[in-house]
Amino acid sequence: MKVGVLTGGGDCPGLNAVIRAIIRKGIPTYGHEFVGFRDGWRGPIENVTMPLDIQAVRGILTRGGTILGSSRTNPFKIENGVALIQQNLDALGVDALIAIGGEDTLGVAKKLADEGVHVVGVPKTIDNDLNGTDYTFGFDTAVNIATEAIDRLHTTAESHHRALVVEVMGRHAGWIALHSGMAGGASVILIPEVPFSIAKVCEYVESRFRTNYAPIIVVSEGAIPLAGDSAGDSAGDSAGEMVVKDGSVDSFGHVRLSGIGEWVAQEIERRTGKEARTSVLGHIQRGGTPTAFDRVLATRLGLHAITAVHEGDWGKMVGLKGTEIVRVPLSEATASLKLVDPARYAEVEVFFG
Repeated sequence: MKVGVLTGGGDCPGLNAVIRAIIRKGIPTYGHEFVGFRDGWRGPIENVTMPLDIQAVRGILTRGGTILGSSRTNPFKIENGVALIQQNLDALGVDALIAIGGEDTLGVAKKLADEGVHVVGVPKTIDNDLNGTDYTFGFDTAVNIATEAIDRLHTTAESHHRALVVEVMGRHAGWIALHSGMAGGASVILIPEVPFSIAKVCEYVESRFRTNYAPIIVVSEGAIPLAGDSAGDSAGDSAGEMVVKDGSVDSFGHVRLSGIGEWVAQEIERRTGKEARTSVLGHIQRGGTPTAFDRVLATRLGLHAITAVHEGDWGKMVGLKGTEIVRVPLSEATASLKLVDPARYAEVEVFFG
C-alpha cells in the first residue's frame, strides 16, 4: 500500500515525532510505501510532494515544526479542489492518506472521507480543543513555555511594582491559559468560555497590591469582556467583542486575533492608576523542541495511525483516552470544540485576587 502523509494548520511541537513513528512502523512492519505532501492540503491539490523513508525521518524526533511544511489551505474554497486531490492521489498511486492537524485540517479530512477518500486523522493542536481525545500533542509544550514565561515575569513585576498581563494562545478554548495560569500562580485567569468583568479584574489587581504583591493576569487571546462592562470608555474600546487585528480572515473563516492583553493592561492603568504592561507570547508557544510528554504522545498516535491505515479503518481519528490510544470517527472529533468546563474554571477562581 502507498500512503500519503500531510501536516496542516499551525505548526506544533510533536509533528515530526508523528511522521517518524508512521514511517518507522509502516515500512519495516507493514511494508508500506510513503509519500509526503508539502504544506498541508496544498500538497495534494498541487501535487507537491517529497519522499518519505526511514532515512528522511532520522534525527527529527526532537525537532519542532514539521519537515513536510504546513499551511491553512482549504480545498473546499478552491475551485475543483477536491477533484484535484482525488486526481493527484490516483496519479501517484496513493491508496490512503494520513492527515495530521487540528479542527480545520481534520474537518477537511472528514469531508474527504465522505467523498470516498481513504483517510485517517491524527489530532494536533496546542489549544487542546479537539473532541475525541483527552490531550493533543503540542499542548503540554505550549503550557510549559507559557508557565516558564509567567515564572520569569513574576520577578520583574515584583521589582517594578506593576501589573503584568500575559496573553497566550486560545481562540475559543482557554486550556493553555487555565493550565499555565494555575501552574504559574496567576492572580487572574481570563478565558474565552467565561466572559469577564474588567471591573472585577481591577478589584483583584488592587487587592493584590494592598498585600504588596504584584499581580500577574493571564488572558487567552480570545477572551471577551462582558458587553457594556466598559460603559463610559472612549470610542473604539472592545467591550463585548473579541479583539481582532484587522477584518481579514483565513480560508477557514478565522479572523486574526490580537490585542486583548493590551486592552486589559490599558483598562487596569486607567481604572486603578497602577502601572501595567503586556507580554504577548504569540508564536513562541508553538516553537522549539517538544516536551517528553508530547514526544511520547505524538509517537504513540503515529504508531496507531499507521495501524489503522493497515487495517483499512477509514474515516477515523486516533486519540488518547486515559492512557489508551483509541479510534473515534472523524465526524465525532470535529462536530464541536472541546471547551473548558465552567466547573474547571471555578476550581481556580479561589486563587484570584
